[in-house]
Amino acid sequence: MPAAHPNRWFLALGPGAAVWLTEAAAVGTERMIQKMAHAVELSALGHRADVDWALGHAAVHGRFATGDLDSILAAKGLDPTRRGASENTSLAQGIRGWNLFGVTIIDTPEEGLA
Repeated sequence: MPAAHPNRWFLALGPGAAVWLTEAAAVGTERMIQKMAHAVELSALGHRADVDWALGHAAVHGRFATGDLDSILAAKGLDPTRRGASENTSLAQGIRGWNLFGVTIIDTPEEGLA
């Protein structure tokens, strides 16, 4: 975000951003420019509408601290920086190996036993 016009990029996110900016300024929120830049970066990673919704939600509920926007997005499952694995895409080996726990496996043919 260019330093000359941080408000323009932020306000382009939508009406939620405008409400956030007004309410955050009214309560004297610290590091507003950094928080605005973070919101713009998040919108580039995900959906602009989701970030705008989260900003509006934060403004209405007085959530202006660092990390509040991320927390709101994560609570709704909208955080573009978090990824989850499904059963089809997980690298976890699962619990199939436990099926053999306690089972004796003999790899030697019975003919050779004396």
